Amino acid sequence: MYHLETSTLVLVIAVGTYTLVAAAWDIRFRRIPNWLNVTALLLGLVYQCGFHGWAGLGMAGGGFAIGFGTLFALWLTGGGGAGDVKLLGALGAWLGFQSTLYVIVITTLLVGLLQLGRIVVGLVKHGYSRTRRRLSSKLADGTRKQNIKRTVPFAVPVALATWLVGALSILQSIAAASAQASTLN
Repeated sequence: MYHLETSTLVLVIAVGTYTLVAAAWDIRFRRIPNWLNVTALLLGLVYQCGFHGWAGLGMAGGGFAIGFGTLFALWLTGGGGAGDVKLLGALGAWLGFQSTLYVIVITTLLVGLLQLGRIVVGLVKHGYSRTRRRLSSKLADGTRKQNIKRTVPFAVPVALATWLVGALSILQSIAAASAQASTLN
């Protein structure tokens, strides 16, 4: 029978709780509080250092850099909120570079699918012209500014993507442990 290592169990519980609280808070208030993100970041650093030593701090730094850096670039261009930047930075400290990159890619796909669904529903319910007007507005100088509201708060697809990446990682570990056990027998 497979059992989770202590470090994996702590990671699953902590990251699961963090992403669940962040998603619930984002749904209710349309923001993610700094106290939650800073606490998660600090605990992620403690986790990495405690379970993986100096190498863990390097993993946390790489995860923070890809999570925070990617969303910071989007934030600078108006593509997200500051809480979203801090959410992925703190999450990156827990997950490391590779898993954080997977979360970013899957989150992007989920957000794209949700927005596409919103457009399709709008076209079916309201037709092309009204949907187009609802999704964009003219500025005073005649240029178009996208005015697309998020279908769901960003922390929700981040949480779903994180849970998917975590579940796949655990399944991979179980399969590897099963393969190793079968070769020993």
